[in-house]
Amino acid sequence: MTVVERREIALVDLLDRLLAGGVVITGDVTLRIADVDLVRIDLNALISSVNANVPSPFEALEEQ
Repeated sequence: MTVVERREIALVDLLDRLLAGGVVITGDVTLRIADVDLVRIDLNALISSVNANVPSPFEALEEQ
């Protein structure tokens, strides 16, 4: 077993690292019966922390 395999990361530390760098979640779900698409859901989400150094992306949209 190598050092990397034995390393344990707490859930809080993992969330802190992900939010510091940002996470993009993308997905696509289609409900289909008899080869007929009934419902299609597209998911695009950006999860990130916001502070004075990294302002909210929605502030730029409000200014336009």
